[in-house]
Amino acid sequence: MNRRQFIQTGAAFSVLATAGTSAFAKKSVLKDFGCQLYSVRDKMAKDPINTMRALASMGYTQFESYSKDPYWGMDTAAAKSFFKEIGVNVVSTHMGLADVNDASAEKAKEIGLKYLITPYIGPQKSEDEWKKRAEDFNKAGEICKKHGLKFGYHNHGYSFETKDGVRGQDILLANTDPKLVIFELDIYWAEVAGENSIKHFEKYAGRYELCHVKQLVTRDPKPAQGVLKGGLLDYSAILKAAKKSGVKYFMVEQEQYAGDSLDAMKENADFMKTLVL
Repeated sequence: MNRRQFIQTGAAFSVLATAGTSAFAKKSVLKDFGCQLYSVRDKMAKDPINTMRALASMGYTQFESYSKDPYWGMDTAAAKSFFKEIGVNVVSTHMGLADVNDASAEKAKEIGLKYLITPYIGPQKSEDEWKKRAEDFNKAGEICKKHGLKFGYHNHGYSFETKDGVRGQDILLANTDPKLVIFELDIYWAEVAGENSIKHFEKYAGRYELCHVKQLVTRDPKPAQGVLKGGLLDYSAILKAAKKSGVKYFMVEQEQYAGDSLDAMKENADFMKTLVL
């Protein structure tokens, strides 16, 4: 090999190496993922502190809380200390729209949350009613913004059902200010309602910052949930699309179990650790 051939060959290998490094950099094993604490509501009602410790030991690094007392009896200082101790960030909590106010937003910010999310508003009867809810969301978003948070909405199946030519989820997305209101896609409920979640993420890129990772195991005679591995929804493909569209937080949720809720959440955590996004 002469000098010119050596230089050309070396350059070619350099290009290949750079391309390989670049391709690898775009995909990585999912290290940080969370869970909606409602998944283990039976355990949380009896022993929330040790239940959260158990979830952290499984590899969940993020929590999404719920309930009228989303900090489980802890004041601000105790909550911050506890979550730091177990190595978990409480990213968000679900709460009713009426509970989103200056006091709840201020405390959430102090503890370190990023989002206050309303999970249920019920089916609305008309386009005007859906638009009114969008107005309410913008107002909640203004409150959250004052305190350095974001307001969000978590869907159920009814948001994706079309009635009299009206589909609520589309109206909410079209009539809320992206600077004030984000969305959390419950993938299970969207898919149960007939939505292709990958296409939905693509269409509304930038609007969803969280998602619920929940497995559909059967559609008939009625939809049912189970552990993430081996279900009908291809979460490897779905979460790649979610990440590409701007989703930042992947929250595992399971509401139905064949056995113990913590055992199922351990299986789900092990599954999440296998994903490459």
